[in-house]
Amino acid sequence: MSDDALKAAFAGLGIGWSILEHEAVFTVEESLAIHDALPGAHTKNLFLKDAGGQFWLVTVEHSRRVDLKALAGVIGAKKLSFGKAEDMERLLGVTPGSVTPLAAINDADGAVRVVLDPDLAGADAVHVHPLRNTATIGLSGADLVRALGAWSHAPLIAAIPERAPVDPA
Repeated sequence: MSDDALKAAFAGLGIGWSILEHEAVFTVEESLAIHDALPGAHTKNLFLKDAGGQFWLVTVEHSRRVDLKALAGVIGAKKLSFGKAEDMERLLGVTPGSVTPLAAINDADGAVRVVLDPDLAGADAVHVHPLRNTATIGLSGADLVRALGAWSHAPLIAAIPERAPVDPA
């Protein structure tokens, strides 16, 4: 899907958004300067597959350290592992570094379950990639939830468990 098609999908739903063009970023660390320019919640996305073959796209606030073992029980999945880049491209039409909950618009078959942290779902401003990692789109959490629902991917809103901090001792 093109940027224009994504923007048209937003317009069709009456969703307001803003965009910031920038150099390609592939990691949360590389995107920290963007966070300073855009107030609001910034995201990290995990493309996962469970032992039963179900694919999951879990979106959390960028600084969260997700406990995958505990997450499986929270979302009703079997043992979780990271999905392959080829599956991400085939199902969501994006490559690693560009994954975003907005990619659900490309999953016409509904193969990927989307999970959002409640803090993001309720945020005034959530910043995500627009299907590419050379820009960041801002929209409200409520509008993100609404768009996902309109694209037949109503997200599971779940408190995402965090890993315990590493003891430096």
